[in-house]
Amino acid sequence: MRMDPTVLAWALTQATGNRWRSLAEAFAAGTTRVSFDGRTVEYRSLDEIGRALAAGYGAENATTRRPSITLASFRRPE
Repeated sequence: MRMDPTVLAWALTQATGNRWRSLAEAFAAGTTRVSFDGRTVEYRSLDEIGRALAAGYGAENATTRRPSITLASFRRPE
């Protein structure tokens, strides 16, 4: 799997012991066993860790979207 460098950089800037930081460190080390919050999780592959990181990045960096407004204008033919 090709990891988005933005996602990996974001995860590595999290506090030590943070779930996302732990996942990024495991991904960078090439291991699938991750420990955080006193738990150890064995992922099936680095690809699975990459998908988890991408989902975490998306969830934590979601911007509130403003509703879009469209103005429709119609004229009757003269």
